[in-house]
Amino acid sequence: MKKPQRLLIAVLLCLVAAVAGAQDSKDVAAIKAAIIKETDSFFNLKRKDWEDSWLQSSYAYWSYSDSTGTSFIEGWDGIRKSFDDYFRTQVANRSIDVAHQKGTVNIDRNWISIRVYGNGAYARYTQRVKDDIDRDETSQIRILEKGKDGKWRIVCVGAIAVYPKE
Repeated sequence: MKKPQRLLIAVLLCLVAAVAGAQDSKDVAAIKAAIIKETDSFFNLKRKDWEDSWLQSSYAYWSYSDSTGTSFIEGWDGIRKSFDDYFRTQVANRSIDVAHQKGTVNIDRNWISIRVYGNGAYARYTQRVKDDIDRDETSQIRILEKGKDGKWRIVCVGAIAVYPKE
């Protein structure tokens, strides 16, 4: 192979790598935004936005484990139905409400890994909710899928409290 051909191939490979890297960065930002939207919608009782954050499929899955117990829900219909009471009963200005407390809810995340596999993605991070309630730090995973509309939506939530507590 002649030098000009090798140079051309090297330049083309660099361009392909740069485009792929830029796409991954765009997807990673969109994935983080989808996760943040889902969490923010939950804490601020924006049910429509929370539901829009999810891929509403029969294989959607939600699980949580902390010092109070462990729970999981299979399928979007089960997830939606399970959270009906939460979205219906949380009322502003009651001290027990998650979404409407005296102080503001701040969420600190430490993004550990986000991997994109075509139209699927895996995200892992730790999360600490800082509010009026003494909460456990959690280690969280999200699995997301990109829909035909180009939006990333959550298909799986896994959250486990970090122990021992500090």
